[in-house]
Amino acid sequence: MFSTSRSASPTGTTRPTSTRRLPALGAALAAATALIAGATAPAYAADPVPASTGNDILHPELDFAGSTVAAHEGVEDPTGVRPLDVTQTAGMDVSGWQGNVDWATAAANGANFAYVKATEGTTYRNPYFAQQYNGSYNAGLIRGAYHFALPDRSSGDVQANFLVDHGGGWSADGVTLPPALDIEYNPYGATCYGLGQGDMVNWIHAFSDTVLARTGRYPTIYTTANWWSQCTGNNGDFGATNPLWTAHYGSSPGTLPNGWAYQTIWQYASSGTFPGDQDLFNGAYDRLQALATG
Repeated sequence: MFSTSRSASPTGTTRPTSTRRLPALGAALAAATALIAGATAPAYAADPVPASTGNDILHPELDFAGSTVAAHEGVEDPTGVRPLDVTQTAGMDVSGWQGNVDWATAAANGANFAYVKATEGTTYRNPYFAQQYNGSYNAGLIRGAYHFALPDRSSGDVQANFLVDHGGGWSADGVTLPPALDIEYNPYGATCYGLGQGDMVNWIHAFSDTVLARTGRYPTIYTTANWWSQCTGNNGDFGATNPLWTAHYGSSPGTLPNGWAYQTIWQYASSGTFPGDQDLFNGAYDRLQALATG
């Protein structure tokens, strides 16, 4: 079940391995809730998507959930994932690196959910997003969209709006996961993007609060305990509101970031049965549906 091998890109190259509120949040949340009540799952209406509209993101196809983790934290070599206390539900996450995904095969092999990279910074949109997001839904997977954060490029609210505007919405349809924030080691420079710990916490709050105001859901946060400790000062503000998607390539989820008593999703390997990264939802399938329903 666990693999540490690298996977190939479509071109054959090798992949490197306290709750705050905005002042008007109550009104915004009420409006968002009214809009999504009773909604059904729409297909993502794809429009022409450039790989990037700027040259400030040099290799967006190499920036995905976990793309920086192994280099900074290493990879254990266990004989397999250790059984956890509760039933686990298998899933995956993909990005533009995987290109067009064979979702029917992924579903047949046991994938129940998927997170799909939608955006990065404020200039990159995954050109395969429509195929991956709509395709996973058509194959029967519960799916959601995630954003690769670049906190040194623009504010959290600006990047949250970019995500929601380009596929990172949410609908109360039972098959759409809350949008996710992928915040990890900087692939372009200083680990914490040049932000102090307090500024980083404020950035994450701004992103989270904006997603809540726009969609009615707090975003899932993807990160690691080590990065979180370094770059937020081990802040504990988010555990009561934001689901945790933690990365640890080993036989167990390991230490969790401060504030969370358990992980909602554990990314345990960068390759394996499914295309992309391998994930486990911490619960049975009906609990995954409950997360999607909100």
